[in-house]
Order: sequence, then structure tokens, then C-alpha cells
Amino acid sequence: MSNTRKNFGFVHKSGILMPVSSLPSPYGIGTFGRGAFDFIDFLDECGQKCWQVLPLNPTSYGDSPYQSPASIAGNPYFIDPDILYKEKLLTKEDLDEVRRDCPRVDYGWLFNTRYPLLRKAYARFTPDRAFGAFCRKNAEWLEDYALFMALKVHYGYRPWTQWEPCHKDVTSARAHKAEFEAECGFWKWIQYAFMKQWRAVYDYAHEKGISIIGDMPIYVAHDSMDVWRAPDQFLLDENYNPTVVAGCPPDGFSEDGQLWGNPIYNWERMKEDGFRWWLDRVEKNFALYDLVRIDHFRGFAGYYSIPYGHNTARYGTWNSAPGKELFRCVREKFPRGRIIAEDLGFITEDVRELLTETDFPGMKILQFAFYDEDSEYLPRTYTTDNCIVYTSSHDSDCTLTWLRNLQGDALARFKRECPRKKGQSATYATIELAMRSRANLAVIAIQDYLELTNEQGRMNVPAVAEGNWSWRISPRYATKARIEKIQEMTKATKRNK
Repeated sequence: MSNTRKNFGFVHKSGILMPVSSLPSPYGIGTFGRGAFDFIDFLDECGQKCWQVLPLNPTSYGDSPYQSPASIAGNPYFIDPDILYKEKLLTKEDLDEVRRDCPRVDYGWLFNTRYPLLRKAYARFTPDRAFGAFCRKNAEWLEDYALFMALKVHYGYRPWTQWEPCHKDVTSARAHKAEFEAECGFWKWIQYAFMKQWRAVYDYAHEKGISIIGDMPIYVAHDSMDVWRAPDQFLLDENYNPTVVAGCPPDGFSEDGQLWGNPIYNWERMKEDGFRWWLDRVEKNFALYDLVRIDHFRGFAGYYSIPYGHNTARYGTWNSAPGKELFRCVREKFPRGRIIAEDLGFITEDVRELLTETDFPGMKILQFAFYDEDSEYLPRTYTTDNCIVYTSSHDSDCTLTWLRNLQGDALARFKRECPRKKGQSATYATIELAMRSRANLAVIAIQDYLELTNEQGRMNVPAVAEGNWSWRISPRYATKARIEKIQEMTKATKRNK
């Protein structure tokens, strides 16, 4: 058994996929407050051993956590106002102004109300030793993050490529930092408050024996601190615009493919210093989570690039990437780091070779399993327990909707491969199929345990630009009957031993 598998840390356990943004709270979005602690208690009562979250990065245009203005920073919206009130940084009147009982996240409202609230809290904050220590410990990235956000405010949130030359160039911008010092202090405090609250949630999960699975997007946004501070790490022209951008080719789900628009990495440049940019990013993710799921893992073997300026992904090309070299460096620096590979999409032999070399556990999505007679996603075909099985993902249909749309051979195959017990719903039969598999870890989306439809609970529709990332769970999700049902499923499938 390899070191990677020894360090994976699970032997036939289970967990739940639940975005922080979807947690109950009275402030329009899930936070690191009472809702997060209650969810950990729920996991514990249900016998679960891990909580998988979506990226905790800030969001920007499109509201996607996979298009962040700062891939190594935390989302200010997750800072809990009630905790700031207990720290005497906010008043009850301040809280009343931002209370909003809404069934979906309204990101426009959040942008207009949450930052003024946080500025009130910062105005009452007295820097102390803990804040000073945080700033010193994280200075390597925090100084640039704070300056980038201060300049964002200065320029009315316009893309950094539209700033004056003295600020567009990071070296020059650092030389002009003094004039933005006060604003930089606010953005440093934002990250301090985020990390302080997240650490309390993280530690509480550990007290309950629950591990946190984080999510690291493969790409970063062009309009980001990441690209602004290290443009040489990306394929850009003399005006800092991308020469090519990321996406997926046309397939059965999208005739135009998916045009993500992220800049592509300058892999040759990255190799020159031993992938330092990546090692820094991975290290920051290991500091946040127990396990890190790397999104779009196939892009580290071969990636699809589209010439900048095209409005569809039809005219891209496949290119090779140095994933083997990169992950050798990752393993050398973080020998006990635990990584999950999101090995989905158009999988070719080079992707399989990369997965074999790294020995990272891959993902098995049951919604992919019934369209071929011996699909590699069918539990009876799994050749290893070094994998994670899911009923669905944040990008897919809710399982109930997916089941209702099954037809023909796929439906017949599902009924044969996934027999239902008397009185059992098809959704719970699918969950049980996942839980009974040999996969070391089974992760079930909370929407599937709630048996929600797409209209009630879908998180994201790939290639659709609006209306995503806004789902919120009902505050009444943790009923006694549901807890007992999940407990029974976990015990029956021996995932609580």
C-alpha cells in the first residue's frame, strides 16, 4: 500500500457535500456562525465522518467560487455578523439592517450591504497582538491581496487591466502602496476575521471526529490578484490580456462546449522554478482543509485551450501539461498531504497514467454509471477502494430529477443494478448503492438526502452564466426522522465502524 493511500485517512467512511453558502443564517447567505456548528452536530448525529465544502474563495462576477478574484483568500460573506456582535464590533441596530430571510442567495444585495457592515466592524476594531501576528505570518500574500483590493475599490472595481500603468504593474503598485495604507488595513482585517472564524469551525469539526474536504479550482480568474501579482505565470500578451483561455470542447451536453475564460498557465515558466506558484497555493489549501479535492484534474495531463476573443469553445485545441512533474514536487514537499482528484470529463490515457502515478483517489459519480453495460462508474466494476463515490455533484442534476429523466436502456440498467427495497425510494436506493460500494469514502450531496428536485436544490448548471450558486437549505433540514434515516443507512452499510 502506498503512502498516499495510508495517508488518505478513511476506511469505508461516509460524508456529506454541503456548501457553506447554503447553510441557514439570518443574513442572506451561510456563514461560519451558528449554522455551521449546527451542521457539524447534524453530521455527528448522522454518523458521518467528513464535510465536503465548495471553494471558500471570494466570489465576483457570475458569483462562482471557481472564478475568484483571489484564489488564496477567504470569502468575506462567510464572516458571521453575530460573532462580530459578540466581539462588540457591531451593534444590534447594525445586525437589524442586514437581516434577510431569503430562500436564495442574492449576491447583488450582499455586495451592497455586507461590505458597509464589515467596515463598521473594522472601524471599531483595535489591532492587537493576534492581528499583528496574523499579518506577519501571511505577509507574503496578504500584502498584495490587500493592495489589490484597495486598488479595486479605488478604480470602482474595474478589471486590473484597465488601471493606470503605475498600478497595473505590481512592482510599481507596491511602490505606491503608502497612499492606500488605510484601505489595505481593512482588507487585511477581512482575512483575519475570516480565518479566525473558520478556524473555530474547523476545530469544532475535529472535536467531533469530522474531517473537512476542501475544493481547489484548477484555474484562477483573469481579473484576480493571482494574475496581477504574477503575470509571468500565465500566457498573456503585452497588454496582459490572455492569448488563450480555458474551457471544454463541445460534447453531448453542450454543442458549443464550455468557454470558461480563465487564462492558461505558462507551464514552461512554472517548471523553471520547480512549480513554486503551485506549491504555495497547495500549501495554503492544506492549511485550510484536511483533504483537498483538486478540480478538473484532467487539465494537469492535457488541457483544452481556446484562442482569446472567441465567443464559443468550438475552436480550441488540446495541449499537454506537466502534471507528473508537478505532482512529484507536491508529493516531495507535502508527503502526508491528502488530495482527491476530480478525474471527470473527457478522460484519456494520459489522465489515467497521471492518476496511477499520483495514486490520488479519483471520483465515481453514480449518475454517470448507467449509460454503458460495464461502466467504470458502476460499483460492481470498481477495481480499487482508493476512490470516492458520489450520487451527484454540485454541477449535476439533483438525483431525484436525474432519476425522473432516465429512459430506455439506462433506466432498465438502473433498475437491474440498483434494486429497491420495499418502501424505499429510488433516490435512497441510489444512495445505498453508493454506500455499499467498496469505495473508501462515500459522499452524498445533502440535496439527495433531502430528495430535492432541480427546481428545489440544484447548485450549478455548467455553461449557464446566471442563476447559479444561490441555493440555500431550509432551516428545518435536521429533523429527527431524517437523522434516524441517515443513521440507519450508515449503520446498515457499515460506514460508521
